[in-house]
Amino acid sequence: MKSKKIAKIICAAAVAAALTLGGCGGLTGDNESDNPSETKTAVTQTAHTEAAPKSANQPESNVRISDARNTPAVRVARTVGPAVVGITNKAIARDFFDRTFETEGVGSGVIFKSDGYIITNNHVIAGAKEIIVSLSDGNTVNGTLIGTDEMTDIAVVKVDAKDLPTAELGDSDEVVVGEPAIAIGNPMGLEFQGSVTVGVISALNRTLDLNDKRVKLLQTDAAISPGNSGGALVNADGEVIGINSAKLATNGVEGMGFAIPINTVKTIVNELMEKGYVARPYLGVTIFDKPTAARYGYQLTIDKGVYVFQIAIDSPAGRAGFQRGDILLSIDGKEVNSVTEVRNEVASHKVGDKVKVLFDREGRQETVEVTLEEMPQPSRQ
Repeated sequence: MKSKKIAKIICAAAVAAALTLGGCGGLTGDNESDNPSETKTAVTQTAHTEAAPKSANQPESNVRISDARNTPAVRVARTVGPAVVGITNKAIARDFFDRTFETEGVGSGVIFKSDGYIITNNHVIAGAKEIIVSLSDGNTVNGTLIGTDEMTDIAVVKVDAKDLPTAELGDSDEVVVGEPAIAIGNPMGLEFQGSVTVGVISALNRTLDLNDKRVKLLQTDAAISPGNSGGALVNADGEVIGINSAKLATNGVEGMGFAIPINTVKTIVNELMEKGYVARPYLGVTIFDKPTAARYGYQLTIDKGVYVFQIAIDSPAGRAGFQRGDILLSIDGKEVNSVTEVRNEVASHKVGDKVKVLFDREGRQETVEVTLEEMPQPSRQ
């Protein structure tokens, strides 16, 4: 009898201790387990589940850090990073045996309007049969091409979405050499989506000749890799000052990235949204300088100017009476000795402008006034 009474007292004490340690809930006959490790695991998981939402779902932008750590790059990553997206270009190509196969390339883009308008590079979406946009929140949506401009390598894509995070577009005319430059994009693909690299503005108005077209770019030493194209180059105030477009990839050369100045981008984007293309003036001639002639197997013996090889009849040059063999010497008093210089002089005018062209025809110089017209757009299928 005494042993039974002692057993009851010990049992009651154990229950009291359990209630004291465990609180008033969770001790029911249905949840009891003969395996102590299972009970311990269950309690641990319950505690973890309660704490997880507070840390795992807390936005990075709400993490409190010291002023020393809260650098311009950190602030830019928080404010501009969500507006930088991944763009996947699915296109059809042909192999050596003329068999079609699907190709896929990845670039970047910048949301500049909350209803889904995105700036990217023309070469990112060129030839796309399908455009897929990967948002910073992990969602993917189909994109529609609004317009593209090969000359400046700018394109606008639209997704069907609302209330998207947007980036603020700055003023690239106010950029100075040496100021911080932060690049955001997807180097090497979506596995590295939203990567941030930091450098400075290395130079302004860097001129590169790309496919006989001369473009002015911002130069930066912020790392820009394949996949960064179409992403944002941002200043320390969180303003987009350029769209990353090219990297000088040469053996032994590092830290030379290039971006299209945002003021140029804004002008192009406005026309693309309005018309789907950029209206540019043209002369309507096929011209050769010595390097381009050699490229096509011709040899020029002229010392200056550019050689007129072909004239489109229904064009400004055709209506002005130009002939094959004419040598263009100047436009509005500015000498032109290369294909690029002719194109730049024409591009510096607007559709409808009148320009005076000095040319040589069989040793005799003449000047004719030409009214520039809008360059015909290629047919889209």
